[in-house]
Amino acid sequence: CRDSDGVLHAFGSRWRTEDCYDCSCNTDGINCCAGFGTPIGFNEEKCEKIFNKKTCTYKVVEKEDPSKECPFNKMVA
Repeated sequence: CRDSDGVLHAFGSRWRTEDCYDCSCNTDGINCCAGFGTPIGFNEEKCEKIFNKKTCTYKVVEKEDPSKECPFNKMVA
């Protein structure tokens, strides 16, 4: 399988992309899905979600003071 960057992957192989998607290659082609959850159910006027590509995780913080985390209801894929 050749990915969008032109890299060849062997059948049966798995990898994580730079954008935190988990991919696999089989005889049907490449299949990728998000390797992270997205927080929902937070105060969007007061807070914002920030994605960390190194850890492939979101953090929800106050817009006025990003050192303070905001509560959220759940994560969705």
